[in-house]
Amino acid sequence: MTGATLNTFDFARFRDAVEGRDSETQLAMYAPDATMMVVDRVTPPGAPRLLRGKGEIRGWIEDISARDMTHAVRHSVEDEHGAAFTEACRYADGTGVMCATVLKLADGLIVDQTVLQAWDES
Repeated sequence: MTGATLNTFDFARFRDAVEGRDSETQLAMYAPDATMMVVDRVTPPGAPRLLRGKGEIRGWIEDISARDMTHAVRHSVEDEHGAAFTEACRYADGTGVMCATVLKLADGLIVDQTVLQAWDES
């Protein structure tokens, strides 16, 4: 391989934005027509939450980023086509959330994301 790809995804920047609850930096890393699928207890695999376009994704990211909780990106893998990571979150009341996320990348931007999440049961 000669030379570097100009449009590369900066996973470290994305990770820092997730952990720092920086929704604007996260959103800047999505393609305008990106898609996201969220699967959890409320939106199971048979009826997942589907977000289409940066506008719909914005609402989800801003909501998550505004919550009084910590985010810690744990295990991660990445290459020029995608990335995957786990994220451990904790609300101020101690409730834990674990997420597994897979990102599909194109031209250095997120074009598709799948999120699986589970909460501590009360």
